[in-house]
Amino acid sequence: MPELRKDPVAGRWVIVASERAKRPMDFRAAATSPRGGPCAFCEGQEAGTPGEIVAIRQGGSPPNTRGWSARVVPNKFPALMVEGDLERRGSGLYDLMNGVGAHEVIIEGPQHFTNITELSVGAIRNVLWLYRERLADLKRDRRFVYGLIFKNQGAAAGASMEHSHSQIIVTPIVPLLVQDELRGSQRFFEYRDRCIFCDMVEQEIRTGERLVIDDPNFVVLEPFASRFAFETWILPRRHLVRFEELSDAALGDLAQILRATLRRLERALDNPPYNMVLHSTPFDMGNVPYYHWHFEIIPRITGVAGFEWGSGFYINAVPPESAAQFLREVRES
Repeated sequence: MPELRKDPVAGRWVIVASERAKRPMDFRAAATSPRGGPCAFCEGQEAGTPGEIVAIRQGGSPPNTRGWSARVVPNKFPALMVEGDLERRGSGLYDLMNGVGAHEVIIEGPQHFTNITELSVGAIRNVLWLYRERLADLKRDRRFVYGLIFKNQGAAAGASMEHSHSQIIVTPIVPLLVQDELRGSQRFFEYRDRCIFCDMVEQEIRTGERLVIDDPNFVVLEPFASRFAFETWILPRRHLVRFEELSDAALGDLAQILRATLRRLERALDNPPYNMVLHSTPFDMGNVPYYHWHFEIIPRITGVAGFEWGSGFYINAVPPESAAQFLREVRES
């Protein structure tokens, strides 16, 4: 059973997942399989994954068979286990609990492909629909308070399978980075009685300095204090607290914006590895007036070294204004 352990100094929680040490090396080798070659995520190889949780299927084909366009399966080597009780406890000055949570994989398409931008806008909408549905379903479990959806694109970004996919890890604790965002946005709201994310969207639209794409429903921008070169955020233009409440119509618009954003980054940076994360309001919080869901896309084109690890400061050599101008001039197709 994995454990969640709390650092008594920094307050951060760490997952100690010894089960993941059992991952065989030949599982990682699948990332180098030739394009079009079979892998556990390809259609026809359904027996190579745990049984599917949900799938988008045409014609009523049965689970765990051909005929799907996107599917969700449990991670074969989960960081957290869905079974069991939390059993919060102490060990001297240390806090820990059982590593209870959920860890799922969203397989984004049936054919062997390496990048979500190879899909049509409609197929990307299917992926976003699965994001929404899994968050909405998992939040019903009262043991869980946060669901983090993320995508590791490329081996340098942590992907162990070449076939394009995303993941969701649901935890009984709000991640520290999200806690920091919540505290900061709440402080801003208490001082100014406005949502800082809404203000950010309004200012970036008005000045255009760091704006990449201005859409009627979403904006794409380079954050003012970008931690990484070409760090890119996607936010809804109006105040929306949680991703799982996004409408069907908005999912289609978001799919188009996400594809356009990633294609610009690919063309500008020669298909970089990247990490993409979705930050949304915790399950156990109401419709707070100060937080706003958003995607963060982080190209892995620069390293993090001793100063960053030791200080918590990030060094970004590309001003976000320059990155935004460059991306605006890149055509995504």
